[in-house]
Amino acid sequence: MSKIIAAGHVCIDITPVFPAHQSYHDLSELLIPGKLIRMEAADVHTGGSVANTGLALKLLGNDVQLLGKVGCDAFGSMIRNIFSAYGADGLLTDPDSSTSYSVVLAIPGVDRVFLHNPGANDSFSSADIPEEALEDTVLFHFGYPPLMKTMYANHGAELIEIFRRMKAHDIATSLDFAAIDPNSEAGKADWRQILRGVLPYVDFFVPSFEELCFMLDRSRYERLSARGGDMTEGLDLSAEADPLAEELLDMGCKVVVIRCGTSGMIFRTAGRERIEQIGGKLRLDTETWSEKAGHQPCFRADIVRSGTGAGDTSIAAFLTAMLQGFSPAECVRFASAEGASCVTAYDALSGLKTIPELDDRIRRGWETM
Repeated sequence: MSKIIAAGHVCIDITPVFPAHQSYHDLSELLIPGKLIRMEAADVHTGGSVANTGLALKLLGNDVQLLGKVGCDAFGSMIRNIFSAYGADGLLTDPDSSTSYSVVLAIPGVDRVFLHNPGANDSFSSADIPEEALEDTVLFHFGYPPLMKTMYANHGAELIEIFRRMKAHDIATSLDFAAIDPNSEAGKADWRQILRGVLPYVDFFVPSFEELCFMLDRSRYERLSARGGDMTEGLDLSAEADPLAEELLDMGCKVVVIRCGTSGMIFRTAGRERIEQIGGKLRLDTETWSEKAGHQPCFRADIVRSGTGAGDTSIAAFLTAMLQGFSPAECVRFASAEGASCVTAYDALSGLKTIPELDDRIRRGWETM
């Protein structure tokens, strides 16, 4: 079994549950000063890349070491207890910071809204990844640099150092991003420069379309945002997403998977010479992964309760399928199917399906959107 390190952002997610059959057309219908809104019990669970992608990788049968940072407080204790229930550990403690949390407003009929405190994630650095943890590691996955101050400070120097270290150990690398608050420090960072610095050390880059637009094409981001609602709804993947994938390959990464919400996913892979540079411990079939491209429609979910963690668990399915020897198109197909499974639950892990379970349903004719 291949050893994976899942590092980066970790937090506690608090999701207030709205009454069944309640739906809204716009956020302004709900958030009115002085208005009392009756809710169901809150759903409380771990969040962030380490919890969502890391634990999903573990539940999908991989040997995973988690690396994240919390504070000495009640939220930190909650995260430790939840991780322990899954037989996982790997949390560091920053006594000078609070534990990160998010209040996730998963409002029926409206895209999610996050109220987020990065907490101890802001102090995570390369020094928090012990050298001994890299022994026998085949794949290193890192998530959410935009929510971790040290990762985007100084033009991403610390993020670049982390990925440079992994490649120096011949470890395959995977990188995921997160939505960026335009008014935050992260929103003012030069993400194009950061990507140019880190992507030559990234083998699998798996961001969302919205994140990429903000970082690489602000005019495209503003044009699509102006339509209102989810900017990926009804998206022309060839016109809007494909150019971004090509630009990312030009920056140096080997495989790009862009998550485009209900419009599906796209993927692009580099040529043979670059694919051969992916971590030697991975033993990826070069011919299968060289110069491939495609679009994957979104599978139709049985019910949509919350999109929380859908992107993270889809990445876990993609990486698991890749480690099991599936082709790029098959890996992306499983990723899309996992995302459709995830949204049927309020948390990231309750709706998780194994690769054989996903494969069986796809073969039985799972409808796409």
